[in-house]
Amino acid sequence: MATFVLVPGFWLGGWAWREVAATLRGQGHEVYPVTLTGVAERAHLAGPEVGLETHTTDIVRLIEVEDQRDVLLVGHSGGGLPVTQAADRIPDRIARVVYVESGPMPDGTSQFDFNPPEEQERLRAQVGDGHLLPPPAWDPAADPENLAGLDDAALALLRTRATAHPLRAATDKVRRTGGRAVPTALVASTFPLPMVEEMIAQGHPFFAGLAGGQLHALPTGHWPMLSEPKGLATVLDTIARG
Repeated sequence: MATFVLVPGFWLGGWAWREVAATLRGQGHEVYPVTLTGVAERAHLAGPEVGLETHTTDIVRLIEVEDQRDVLLVGHSGGGLPVTQAADRIPDRIARVVYVESGPMPDGTSQFDFNPPEEQERLRAQVGDGHLLPPPAWDPAADPENLAGLDDAALALLRTRATAHPLRAATDKVRRTGGRAVPTALVASTFPLPMVEEMIAQGHPFFAGLAGGQLHALPTGHWPMLSEPKGLATVLDTIARG
């Protein structure tokens, strides 16, 4: 069976993977949900110095200290950035990087770079003079596509447990060494696969690095670990057995 390291996106801790992790363990896999520095139960560590490199180190050190090999390294949304860097740092320990609603950002780009200038301005205004990006309101009326599939209990969980995220995780640039490439897979929920395939063919920077990788569809909202946890676990199990 496989070893999974599960990295959540912005504002979420390892708690968000609870049902996915339980299902994967029931299938015989070894599973390590990650809480990155400065978020959830580690929110007290959210100093202004915490950034993308910190989160990359969180992942690398877990894998090294646990002496994990042939890891399926899963990054959801903004978690795709640190898993990209971590796989670049320790490629010999990674069997495949699985991007859930994310993609392998190219060297020199940040999460913020994929927002239009007016959205970057809005987000920075929310931060003000601080160093933490507050979570959204989790309002399905305002964000129906991304929040699709989330029931009242999941929305309540997000509103209660989501915490502000270190801003530098979104603004720091991805730095890749150009070492050995690691196989990839994508789990797309809000992007139809034909659109993804077209973007890969066009060399779109968000998805170009997935060329030759596995592509899987799990139609739901942007947080499939909460809206379709069993479905996501099934896709991850399929990837592990592929």
